[in-house]
Amino acid sequence: MQTYLDNSATTRISEGALATYCEVSREHFGNPSSLHALGFDAEKYIRSTREELGRAIGAKDGTFVFTASGTEANNLAILGRAHAKERYRKGAKILTTEGEHASVSSPLEKLAAEGYRIARIPTKDGVLDMDVLEKELTPDVILVTMMMVNNETGAFYDLGRVSALMSARCPDAVLHADCTQSFMKVPFTVKSAGADLITLSSHKIHGPKGVGALYVSGKLIKEKGLAAQILGGGQENGLRSGTENVPGIAAFGTACKEEREAFNERSARIGALRERLLNAVQTDERLREIKPVLPVKFAPHLLNLTLPMIKSETMLHYLSGEGVYVSSGSACSSNAPHLSSALTAFGRTPAEADCSIRISFSYENTEEDVDKLVEALAGGLAKLSRMRR
Repeated sequence: MQTYLDNSATTRISEGALATYCEVSREHFGNPSSLHALGFDAEKYIRSTREELGRAIGAKDGTFVFTASGTEANNLAILGRAHAKERYRKGAKILTTEGEHASVSSPLEKLAAEGYRIARIPTKDGVLDMDVLEKELTPDVILVTMMMVNNETGAFYDLGRVSALMSARCPDAVLHADCTQSFMKVPFTVKSAGADLITLSSHKIHGPKGVGALYVSGKLIKEKGLAAQILGGGQENGLRSGTENVPGIAAFGTACKEEREAFNERSARIGALRERLLNAVQTDERLREIKPVLPVKFAPHLLNLTLPMIKSETMLHYLSGEGVYVSSGSACSSNAPHLSSALTAFGRTPAEADCSIRISFSYENTEEDVDKLVEALAGGLAKLSRMRR
């Protein structure tokens, strides 16, 4: 029996989303840009998903640009904002946090090489350093880009407060919220986040892989404050060329509707599973050496555990052999050696960061899954600690 606890990496597509994907692929296969009935039919699915995403985050204006991933949406938000105006290229300033996902930190590295100034806000204990943020929010800031929920620690950042400070200190700057790990995990709206750009991802909410979306506010569209990064036929309001993945987009809409309608029930269920695991870690004598990563404010679906001098990769292999699947951090970085900047930014030492595992839940998980993980962890600690000696 397999126990899947790596839902921050990806979720299993729901039956409803899969059914939508198959139906649209077979029966509604027209190109949404075509000026005939099949094209209009396909375009309706794109419009319907835009409306569903708008309901989910309370978007009153603007649009959703569909992309091939959350990574692409982040790149469009960051590079598109930086390249929107020629004057920005003369050393404009961008703020972010320490410990961002590579899809944010990598385009920022590219911009730094182009001459943009990048400032990073500390996130010790999963809390934004507001004193540093206030100091860095100067009139030359054009963009603030940060996660709402950290994908490795589960820390939940107060972006509404960030937006309020921006309005007071650099009102022309734009806030981009990477909500890949917060969408359908914690309640928020466009208004509560105060963001003009919001990244969403389908496969994190039981939709198909290969579909992301970037919310772009009406204000930003009107000001032409975002430059397209993929050029061609001018699809997606000219902001992302290429024929849209209509089946994937339609299935994303179905998954979003399912999650939205069951949000309270599923959120409570997931939170209870996290609490069950945390309680076991804190009370089971066999797990006494594990140090949980406990942000001051956190999302309910994720818990990071620091092991006692056992490399995360070693424990992952042991757990996998027991039929329990977790991760050591961001799945997007698993193919390259890396040290988690999110964990060191949180306050873990490099050695501790190298010995941490991430457990992430979905509504499909059960108490039995948690109990199986606890037993597997206990067995792994006993065996691997002996081998270490």
